[in-house]
This record gives sequence, C-alpha cells and structure tokens, in this order.
Amino acid sequence: PPGAAEFSPSLDSDFTFTLPAGRKECFYQPMRKEASLELEYQVLDGAGLDVDFHLLSPKGETLVFDERKSDGVHTVETEDGDYMFCFDNTFSTISEKVIFFELILDNMGEDGQDQEDWKKYVTGTDL
Repeated sequence: PPGAAEFSPSLDSDFTFTLPAGRKECFYQPMRKEASLELEYQVLDGAGLDVDFHLLSPKGETLVFDERKSDGVHTVETEDGDYMFCFDNTFSTISEKVIFFELILDNMGEDGQDQEDWKKYVTGTDL
C-alpha cells in the first residue's frame, strides 16, 4: 500500500518522518512467533505535539491505541505475521507533525543473527 515501509529483521531501527495535516501513515513489521516487538515514538514538532497511534496484530486486532499523545512506549509478544502500526494526524487540519520512532526486536531467531554476519567481512576503515 502507498506510504508503507518494511524494516529488516535487525535488532534496532529508527526513523523520523513528517506527517502532513489530515494524513495517516502506516508501517509494517514482519515478526516471528514468541519474539518481542518494542516500539517507542515521540512527536518532535507540530502544534499540540500530539498524534493518534495504532498497533495492530497480524489478525487485524487492535493491540494499542493512543489518542492524541506526544509519546509512547509499547512492547508486545508476537506471533508469526505482519504487525501494522499507524500514526494518525487526520484530526489536524493545519499542522503537520514531525515524528520519531524506534523499533527494538528481540528473539528474532536465526535471521536476526544473519543480519550481523556481514560485520566479519568488513575491517578497518571500511567499517
């Protein structure tokens, strides 16, 4: 879908983006069963420093809903599938928001380890 992004199975990713007034942006993160997804967000700029935040399970169930908050930290134990999280600024007709969020993924299994394997092939100033 438009405005969607997927993050690699690395242990830690962060992202900052501008959310226009009247818009909603969603992101997807594939997860494994019995892993852990921690998501932290903060509104850095924009009138009211607030945004609506939704976190949905792969089955479409709402796991978290924060209404007009400036920040939040949420951790969920996961099942196999794609988790969707959305930042919603549709309540604002004028003010865009600058939003920072960080994903911390735990117990991702072998794929998470494979992502670190590239480091052994890079040395010195190449790193």
